[in-house]
Amino acid sequence: MTDFFFYLFSTIALASAAAVVLSRNTVNAAMFLIVCFLSMASLFVLLEAYFLAVIQVLVYAGAVVVLFLFIIMLLDVREDAKRKLSPFTAGAGLVGFAILVMGIIAVVSSDSIKATSEVLPEPSGASLKAFGNELFTTYLLPMQVTGFLLLVAMIGVIVLSKKLQEPEEQS
Repeated sequence: MTDFFFYLFSTIALASAAAVVLSRNTVNAAMFLIVCFLSMASLFVLLEAYFLAVIQVLVYAGAVVVLFLFIIMLLDVREDAKRKLSPFTAGAGLVGFAILVMGIIAVVSSDSIKATSEVLPEPSGASLKAFGNELFTTYLLPMQVTGFLLLVAMIGVIVLSKKLQEPEEQS
């Protein structure tokens, strides 16, 4: 039964991720992104990684997608303002797709991936307290840099969303 749910949630994740990329409406793309994040959280539940599943739902499906929706609404992109696909963008997309295909082929053809039935030992000493301690001691600088980058992105969105007001002509 676990295999059925794995294939179900994997298919939902792949289909919704493809819908995010292929959707022309940005709000629909954000909704498909929520579906993708929720299916990934379901996969974490199947792996019995409940903490990661909760973090996936709270942080990504909750906060990040809401931030994306605010950005979409603040920028107020109109249909006539959308640009057509330039040759440079199409070329960059093809190069990125080629790199992706080569990476998948390299992983699939690798001999280091073996199907074994070994049972992994239980992790000793892994706890939420140790995770939090490492996060706010060893990785404190990357956490602060990430927060600063999010602040800069938010200020950038506010600046971009401001409409330029034309000065009134005096006669």
